[in-house]
Amino acid sequence: MRTDQNEPDNCGHSFILQTNLAMTARSTSIRISAQRDQPILSKGQKTFNTLVKKIEAGRQELSQWQGVVVIYQQKVASDFAPLLKTFQELQTAMVHCLDQALDQKGITKSERRVVQDVLCEVVEHLFVQSGDPELKELYNKHSPQDYDAQESAAASHMKNVMEEMFGIDSGLDADPSSPQDFLAQLKEQMNKVHLRGLEEEERSNRCKKTPKQLAREEAAKAQVEQTSLSFREVYRKLVSALHPDREPDVDERARKTTLMQRVNQAYDKKDLLQLLELQLELEHIDAHTIAGLSDDRLKHFNKILKDQLGEIEQEIMRMEMPLRAQFQMQPYRRLTPNAVIPMLERNIAELKRDIPKLKRELLVPKDLAAFKLWIKARRREAQAWEAEMHRRDDDCPF
Repeated sequence: MRTDQNEPDNCGHSFILQTNLAMTARSTSIRISAQRDQPILSKGQKTFNTLVKKIEAGRQELSQWQGVVVIYQQKVASDFAPLLKTFQELQTAMVHCLDQALDQKGITKSERRVVQDVLCEVVEHLFVQSGDPELKELYNKHSPQDYDAQESAAASHMKNVMEEMFGIDSGLDADPSSPQDFLAQLKEQMNKVHLRGLEEEERSNRCKKTPKQLAREEAAKAQVEQTSLSFREVYRKLVSALHPDREPDVDERARKTTLMQRVNQAYDKKDLLQLLELQLELEHIDAHTIAGLSDDRLKHFNKILKDQLGEIEQEIMRMEMPLRAQFQMQPYRRLTPNAVIPMLERNIAELKRDIPKLKRELLVPKDLAAFKLWIKARRREAQAWEAEMHRRDDDCPF
């Protein structure tokens, strides 16, 4: 997939995303407000409010991503994938057609080189997608370098760069058949090296730790335990108030059963904010109660909220990164949920334009005069691309 256009802020499917947001929006909101006896918020209270605001924004963005991914997957399966299959089949037919066309008389050496460059570029991409051995044979026939040897050299270069960058000896041999597997092995090996380093550092630190350092470690462990206790205390209070077995009224028991399910889900996800929202919804706490939290209690809550925010951000990244790769986006560009479907629709439109064009090009090699004009156009495109690359290299300050 490609995208060369700016990402829009809105799209035709935004109403679906807004509906999804409306369904997941909370009717309650946790905020610490200034009180008559405490008109100025403390640093911890401001941090609490900031974290709550970021979590709410993260929830909305995550909800948008969840909604758009469903639409994206459906549209890929129904619209994009069939077109891509047709396009790749036509590309395969085209490279075989070019291979046969090079046997005809009247093609100069320079023209042959242009055709072979185009053929190898297309075959290399197709082989990555399909792994068809016939394509590899076709590549080796027209490329000055064997495909496996080229992949092995690329993997070896990558190995050397990675080892030099991270200052390690990976102890791995480049796999000529799969640079991707080599990268995975290198990553695993680097993780092992990193873990060994941490273990050695820990053993060394245990031998060198002073009583003050040991005391600080114990204090940190105690703080973690206290944070966990604060979270469990909120949960226990809700369980005690909502336990359905203690409710004689049938309708109320059903209501409490539903609420208990929400409480348990929030507890499993370590979602403190949702537990606090449930307390507020059930009127077990109010704004004054939240504002009256002690500094220590607030500190523990802020730690839990910070972890919760981190998990939301990781989940958003997990959904975003595969799509960024599919659209071949530059690292500095941000992908938003509302931009996904329009970008996919542009890719679908490109395939719809390219398929008829490719069908027409399949007829070109059969006419020598038309074929020579086609080669000339491909040569001009290659020269323009090389000139652009040189220009970018000249403009690069590094």
